[in-house]
Amino acid sequence: MAESHFNGCAGENYSGMAPMVNGFHHTTEQKPLHPFAAPEMSQWSKVEKNQFVLRQMQTYYQAHFPMEVRYFLCQWIEEQQWDQIDETSVQYQPVANTLIQAMLELLQQKIAELNSPEFFVIRVQLEQSVGKLESIANVNPLELVRVIKECLRNEQRLIEQAELAEQQQQEMNQALGSELNDVSNQIQTVIQTLMQKTKETETISKDIQLKQESFIICFSDGQQLNTQINQLVNMPASNERATKEKELRTEKTKVDQNLNRLATELLQLRITLAHKYEETITSLKDLQKQILDDELMAWKRRQQLAGNGLVINSSSLETLQKWCEDLADLIWQNRQQIKKSSQLQQQLPIRFPEGEVDRLPKLNDNITGLLSSLVTSTFIVEQQPPQVLKKDARFGAVVRLLVGGKLNVHMNPPHVLATIISESQAKHLLNNEVNAKTDTSGDILNNSGTMEYQTSNGQLSINLRNMTLKKIRRMDKKGSEAVTEEKFCILFQSEFSVGGNELVFQVWTLSLPVVVTVHGNQECNATATVLWDNAFAEPGRYPFVVPDQVDWTELADQLNIKFRSSTGKGLSETNQAYIASKLFGNKDPSKCRVTWAQFNKDTLPGRPFTFWEWFYTIQKLTKEHLKDLWMSDAIIGFLSKDQAKSWLSAEHPGTFLMRFSDTEIGGITIAWHGDGNEVWHLAPFSSKDFHIRGLADRIKDLNNLTKLYPNKDKHAVFSKYYTITAETGGTSTDDYVKAQLKTHIPQLKSSNQDEMVAYPFSPDPVYDSPGSVPGAQPDLMSDDSRINPIVQDIADMDINSLTDYMPEDIENADLNEQILEPATMEEVLASFQFTMAQQ
Repeated sequence: MAESHFNGCAGENYSGMAPMVNGFHHTTEQKPLHPFAAPEMSQWSKVEKNQFVLRQMQTYYQAHFPMEVRYFLCQWIEEQQWDQIDETSVQYQPVANTLIQAMLELLQQKIAELNSPEFFVIRVQLEQSVGKLESIANVNPLELVRVIKECLRNEQRLIEQAELAEQQQQEMNQALGSELNDVSNQIQTVIQTLMQKTKETETISKDIQLKQESFIICFSDGQQLNTQINQLVNMPASNERATKEKELRTEKTKVDQNLNRLATELLQLRITLAHKYEETITSLKDLQKQILDDELMAWKRRQQLAGNGLVINSSSLETLQKWCEDLADLIWQNRQQIKKSSQLQQQLPIRFPEGEVDRLPKLNDNITGLLSSLVTSTFIVEQQPPQVLKKDARFGAVVRLLVGGKLNVHMNPPHVLATIISESQAKHLLNNEVNAKTDTSGDILNNSGTMEYQTSNGQLSINLRNMTLKKIRRMDKKGSEAVTEEKFCILFQSEFSVGGNELVFQVWTLSLPVVVTVHGNQECNATATVLWDNAFAEPGRYPFVVPDQVDWTELADQLNIKFRSSTGKGLSETNQAYIASKLFGNKDPSKCRVTWAQFNKDTLPGRPFTFWEWFYTIQKLTKEHLKDLWMSDAIIGFLSKDQAKSWLSAEHPGTFLMRFSDTEIGGITIAWHGDGNEVWHLAPFSSKDFHIRGLADRIKDLNNLTKLYPNKDKHAVFSKYYTITAETGGTSTDDYVKAQLKTHIPQLKSSNQDEMVAYPFSPDPVYDSPGSVPGAQPDLMSDDSRINPIVQDIADMDINSLTDYMPEDIENADLNEQILEPATMEEVLASFQFTMAQQ
């Protein structure tokens, strides 16, 4: 995009002050900024910089306010004094109208600027947004002010949460970093020491070479003297011959003495050098063990825990690569020195004294073994494939060789092949059984490619991003084992050549265990298998052995990590205590152990589902529909029905709280203190309910809910999550009257059977359909008899968008002209009842 077309936050910096309107300023003066960046200190710039906050706000704006408007007018919006406007008071309406009209004018200017063909889509989207805003502003500008204020507050809340999380992560990293720094400093010190030793052995090796060359020259001189002496012996005797022979023999004696001295020095240097090589190789072996068996294994363990949601430091792998490259460099240099020393010895064999042997052959084998171990161990899965792997779904993985750049493996780029193997096949592979590398348990498309070298960071890797599992062959079941307990893994294989094909390494590595599913309803149980394996697998375990039972405290830690990664906030000690009670009742959970069967095979007492199914569906519901409310502590969630009754009974009528259902998986119920000191429970809402209308909007509909436990004003907590609707009337841009969907509770009988209680206490009439669910008894009854909320109107939904819930004859019906028969209502809409709110 051409920069000249974009001003504002991504466009113009609207600063300066316009004349005051009833004591309030609104700004209109424009100052150019960088075309694609928000001002560095603006709130919007913080949103853009944090991907988590940006994703959250994208979802939020989609339902509340045009995000493109926030983007183009980011600084102007932040500079207005919105907080000084009371959107509940009509006396502020002129001020609100002036501000909104100024905003609309700026947006019209922006639309006029986007007149190039490449901005056609952006211009159309902005025009549609302006049209929607104008329709709301013409009816109720104060409502639009309220929405903007809530958007800004929600941004600020998410930014603060993100900054707090970042600070906590930094503190954790600092604590971990302190330990890692100690290890890093220790490893770096050893590397520096070994580099110095390698230089010393290189110096000795060069000295040996010089002495050996001197020995050869001296030996050649001795040979020439021998030839000359032999020639003199064959000549007639004379004084001159005798004198010359004496001189030559004297010189020959000196040469022989020099040769003996050089031979002794050479032999001593060879022995000394071999001992130094032994010391170096021992240190290299210890260092390699620390890097590969401790640090790399610890990284792989953290990577496995990351599958359960643990946040890991991405830079740790780069540190490992640096260590491995330094180690590879040291091993390669010492191996080359040993090879050179062997060649020198072959050029000039000198018998070792008694008690000494030639150590170089064994040293060469040892150093080559270290190199082989380093190369094969640093062929790793950098980015794991999904551990719940659905058949026919596309997936990816990244494989990397940590020493590829240092050993120049990239000069002959290796080919990588990926196959899927079963648990038993993985065991055969570790046992080096014949044909183990060619066995497969399925067919994967796009499963091979050539590794690529990135000169910028020295990484040799391959991203197999378009793999698809087309076929899977399962093993016979073991007793009661379900298919979602069967573990597979992805085997990655390659072949590397080092040193100009001097050494060829056949390498392979395994992914973390994966569970293959063919239907979405298997995901829950498959995730349980993966979580248990990730959490409790021992380093270096035999594929894929895990303990059958673990301490509750260990499992609780993993559930906390999993829940926090999915929902943004972890489980408190109170939450964990309640969750533990689902398994152990009133026992002290810190002294209890959990078996795999308790976790995800045996159903909970009196329930048709397992512990994990209950927990997983709550996590899924919270992640998909309740994340903001959970993160802002609006939902208590993990609370028993009796405890909810005890808390609410002590509060004023109208006090309510939200708890996850004990009887229906993936459900959340509202409990509240009604008249007559009774505690009521709504039938749980599920994910399907929230696809129709969000929890905050449902709470807004129920007028009898006034205070969130213990004493928070309902609207103060939930208003930021309300869906924007033109509830005061008005028409949409297409001149259709918008229908509304609302939740209400039918008349209920109190514990006194002769007294009727109507909820909510609203001046609006409540229309009970013939098919509505009858009222329930209050808290004396079981959860199965909780109150069913009834839908009264249709809000925030276009009638044309209801095709998933309505048959074609109802979809095409005119609700102003047709009245549904009770049978049709009961059959199609169950407890849903539609009315039109006309202007």
